[in-house]
Amino acid sequence: MEIVSTSDVKSSSQTEVVMKTIFDETIIEGGRTSFGTVTIPPGARIPLEGTGSHTQDEYGLILKGSMLTMSGGKEYRVVAGQATFIPHGEKHWAYNDGQDDCEIVWALVSR
Repeated sequence: MEIVSTSDVKSSSQTEVVMKTIFDETIIEGGRTSFGTVTIPPGARIPLEGTGSHTQDEYGLILKGSMLTMSGGKEYRVVAGQATFIPHGEKHWAYNDGQDDCEIVWALVSR
């Protein structure tokens, strides 16, 4: 077992969004999953412009707050207590249009 304190993980973000990869695919030989957290403050958007996509499937669990998101050409409102799934290759973005931070636990899983 490995235990990591998320407060010890450095953020990979260069904006006010705090993205932390806690475990990545290199944790075990042949690994296929990366796992982390993201905090999106009010008014922040990921990516800053346009859409993003991954070669892996993306799973998310919204722990706090809410956000407006677009995935596969459709807009959604997601709130704390909901989980999301975005298939690999699907273009998406997220925008925190609320007044509180939106905190998410995410996993990227290769098929």
